[in-house]
Amino acid sequence: MTAEGFLKSITRTEWHHTSLSLKDVPIHPLLVIDYELIKAGNKHEIERLWTAGTTLGFWYLKNHGVDEERKMKYEQGDEGMSFGYKAAGANVVDASGTKDITQFINIATDDALAWPVQARRSYPSTVNASMVSTIAPGSATRCTYSPPILDRQVTAISAHTDFGSLSFLHNRLGGLQVLVPGTEEWQYVKPLPGHAICNLGDAMVIFSGGILRSNLHRVVNPPGAQGSLDRYSLVYFTRPADSVVLRALTDESPLIADAVAHASDPKRFEPGVTALEWLTRRIKNRRAANQKGLGAWLDSGGTEHTTSGS
Repeated sequence: MTAEGFLKSITRTEWHHTSLSLKDVPIHPLLVIDYELIKAGNKHEIERLWTAGTTLGFWYLKNHGVDEERKMKYEQGDEGMSFGYKAAGANVVDASGTKDITQFINIATDDALAWPVQARRSYPSTVNASMVSTIAPGSATRCTYSPPILDRQVTAISAHTDFGSLSFLHNRLGGLQVLVPGTEEWQYVKPLPGHAICNLGDAMVIFSGGILRSNLHRVVNPPGAQGSLDRYSLVYFTRPADSVVLRALTDESPLIADAVAHASDPKRFEPGVTALEWLTRRIKNRRAANQKGLGAWLDSGGTEHTTSGS
């Protein structure tokens, strides 16, 4: 889609009639967690976060913005620098000096990763491997685009658990669904303005000996009038460093040790691989080119069947 086409799409009449209605679709309720209360050590809010993490592994997060003092450490300044943070009111919008109300941050593309794939291929594989190990972060930001799906049987992103530790999703349209624990029912997660949708990944399940939950979820066509719109979302995935060995932290927590001791199959919490090996296995076996029957599909799985109670 061109920029002009996108601008036209968001000004169409139906854009203003795309809120999810509780009467129209099955919506799964999530706890709303206040990050400011968590930072302040509020015991009640911490208990609510624990409940969210041990039951569904999904919750809404509010008041999660970065403090202005922290953002100002990366302020662009007044000497013409493009990269960095621009605070609201740092620019003017007219000749009379009216200050703007927009804030943004410009981040430079990494020089090494900016080169075309063809150029990088000219390096020996050992050099490429060294570059990747030096500059590639464990965590990642993903911008996802899903076009309208005319066939309601088609899934935009298939059922899965997330690979890493914690995911932060920002989206405006519906489409995200969670599998209600103990059932075969999929329910929508309603986007809330100003809230991130957070969920735990496989690493937290393994580290906690199955106490925490990484729930199955998927992305389907948004319901109702939203189904005719292009869906964009932004998600930040955090995960352990590549070399971290995934294992239950039984030596650091009596609670985790007890959970593993009473698990039906304790070996599930000692997969014997690093975070990178876990990630690579799951991604590789979801690629169409690597699909060689049911075995490859099963090998792409995560911790969807790994909890302390199963």
